[in-house]
Formats: sequence, C-alpha cells, structure tokens
Amino acid sequence: MSVTITLDEAQAKLKDLVHQLVPGDEIIITENQQTVAKLVSEISQPRHPRVPGLGRGMIVLQQEDEQHLEGFAEYMP
Repeated sequence: MSVTITLDEAQAKLKDLVHQLVPGDEIIITENQQTVAKLVSEISQPRHPRVPGLGRGMIVLQQEDEQHLEGFAEYMP
C-alpha cells in the first residue's frame, strides 16, 4: 500500500507513521507537489541460529611464538 502525504503532515506525525508501517508499505512525502522522500518498511529477514565452528580454518597463524603475546600479558590468566 502506498500513501502520499505532505512534508508538514509527516513532520507532525512521523513517529505514528513509522509505527503503523507494515512490511511492503511505503509512504511518499511531498513538498510543493514534488516527491522529496519515501519511507519504506523493511522486511525483517529470519536469522539462522549460530553454529559453533563455522569460522574454523579461516585464520592462519604465520608464526606461533610468545613474542607476539607479550603485549597482552596483563589480560591473560
């Protein structure tokens, strides 16, 4: 559904307009009969659950030594 309102109307009731948007809706804002902005509701994407180990193998240590860890000594147990 598309609704057209003036900039003054949008300014007065922006919070209500945003909360009334349903996925697929858009509100066209005009000033002097010219379109100046469009509010479009965002369709939320379903999130997939995180699975441990998906990043395995993505980091490669070029050299394993204690010298690189000296700056982090106060943070390590």
